[in-house]
Amino acid sequence: MISVNQVSVVFGGWYLLDGVSFLINKKDRIGLTGRNGAGKSTTLKMLAGQQAPTEGSITMASDVKIGYLPQTKVYTDGNTVRQEAEKAFADLFALKEEVERLNLELSAREDYESPAYMKLLERIHEKTELLAIRGEGNIEREVEVVLKGLGFRSEDLERNCEEFSGGWRMRIELAKILLARPDIFLLDEPTNHLDIESITWLESFLQNYPGAVVLVSHDRAFLDNVTTRTIEISLGKAYDYKVPYTRFEELRKERIEQQMRAYQNQQKQIKDTEEFIERFRYKATKSVQVQSRIKQLEKIERIEVEEEDTARITVRFQPAVRPGELVVTGKTLRKAYGEHLVLDDVGFEIKRGEKVAFVGKNGEGKSTLVKMIMGEIPFEGELKIGHNVHIGYFAQNQADLLEGELSVLDTVDQVAEGEIRKKIRDILGAFLFSGEDVEKKVKVLSGGERTRLAMVRLLLEPYNVLILDEPTNHLDMRTKEILKEALKKFEGTVIVVSHDRDFLTGLADKVYEFAHRNMKEYLGGVTDFLEAKKISCFREYEQLHKPQGQPQAAAAPPATKESKMSFEERKQLNREIKKAEQAVEKTEQQITTLEAQVAEMEQQMAAGSVSEEVLGKYSSARQALEEAMEEWTKATEEAERLKALG
Repeated sequence: MISVNQVSVVFGGWYLLDGVSFLINKKDRIGLTGRNGAGKSTTLKMLAGQQAPTEGSITMASDVKIGYLPQTKVYTDGNTVRQEAEKAFADLFALKEEVERLNLELSAREDYESPAYMKLLERIHEKTELLAIRGEGNIEREVEVVLKGLGFRSEDLERNCEEFSGGWRMRIELAKILLARPDIFLLDEPTNHLDIESITWLESFLQNYPGAVVLVSHDRAFLDNVTTRTIEISLGKAYDYKVPYTRFEELRKERIEQQMRAYQNQQKQIKDTEEFIERFRYKATKSVQVQSRIKQLEKIERIEVEEEDTARITVRFQPAVRPGELVVTGKTLRKAYGEHLVLDDVGFEIKRGEKVAFVGKNGEGKSTLVKMIMGEIPFEGELKIGHNVHIGYFAQNQADLLEGELSVLDTVDQVAEGEIRKKIRDILGAFLFSGEDVEKKVKVLSGGERTRLAMVRLLLEPYNVLILDEPTNHLDMRTKEILKEALKKFEGTVIVVSHDRDFLTGLADKVYEFAHRNMKEYLGGVTDFLEAKKISCFREYEQLHKPQGQPQAAAAPPATKESKMSFEERKQLNREIKKAEQAVEKTEQQITTLEAQVAEMEQQMAAGSVSEEVLGKYSSARQALEEAMEEWTKATEEAERLKALG
């Protein structure tokens, strides 16, 4: 479908890409990877036709339709979310207008037998059929399905785009690209502004999409779940692996080891040749051999190895005083912005040493609670910070608080104390500040660079509680791993607001899900939380409350509970318990069936089968599922109540 032929990109004599070639076929799922600055985004721009290669060519059929999502986008205001998303159907609207115009022209004609009249009829028939194939009647539903899948609520669709933050407007742009249904998606960091549920929905959409996908992402789980092929750009070359990202890492390690052995052998050959030349340069009897060796040396194609990833930098947070057992507690917390209620009757408890993840859709109150803990906004209820607690806070706007006139090095040097000062340059290098970068003033740094610099400052100050709000948005995989390892070794408490599953997995030992103006605690890591969500939230509750072994009444000592209840009363109670348990089992079976139906229809819609009939069935199934889950809750509560009586 697209052929990249010996493409090179040159900047001032330096080759960013050097003779890169690969093919993109019709159903390819490609993850484009490489260190920061390797040329991934440049490659996507060239594939999208927004940048021309210095050398070589990129060829594709003229009718190939491309959907390109850059990392940043310039927006125009004035439209509602729905109107902006409907721009994806501009060609369909143009086709509809053409059919209306042709029909109007036909109604004014009276030369019914003329060839021109018959030709006009044929054209109207052709365009009308094309309109039917494109699915004119499904636009409104398709727009709603995609926007809601990306996290928008029904009431958001009629709000103006300018009311939303840049991250939410990037979601609108992504929705437009998905709705346009191109032959190939080119997506540059599509998950940066998505929550976990939206990422899961996008995964499902892309997995079932009939076209090709090429994406750049630092989300390992997203890459593994979507891609089946990985193209690495390293030192200007492209290495093509027909495997997902995690398997690619294993194969890449083997390739680097082979390259290193070849490099070492070549270096020995070069050294031996140079020594021979130097030794016999002035001996007339050896002049022929010397000239031969010089030519041989000139012809050697030097092997390069990307060694950066082989060096592991260990970063540790600075030690701090030991806090009390309870770090942060909240009771009956409530927060509203005007009439918009964000959190209601929230209670939680975070202890010393816990690693806690705040997850859930955007707008459900995660960052709001963080701001409440930090005392940045007023609220109702009781929130208590524990004894000796010193909080280090990384906000999404933390980069804006840095002093613009200071250099990168001075910004870090201000807060570094003791032995850590000797490692400042190493730590800055781990966060992608190397060489002359450390002398740059903060005011000339990009937003991503400022974010990384703010993270380095946090590393160097002595806190016993860290609150990090979306810390990984501008970090590559290697830097994320360095930060993750530092957080795992951190002896204090960590609260992370993040949608990055790979980052949270193995780091968080407790998850709080924010939904419906409240927060629910999940014991265990993010993997346990996601497994519970994949089935349904109630499954974890079921496991936590499932009775073990025989019914409690049968095992109870006769001298205690048995003596308080007659034989007939206990018999009746057991019948009621059994009836309640049967009701629980029945609703569980209904839920399992309905979940399967909903999942099947979501796959159909993601694959493009979005008819009025499918949407109607989907809506009915979702409603039935919600009702069944409510019935399950009631039945479970009744069963638990009856068992408690025993």
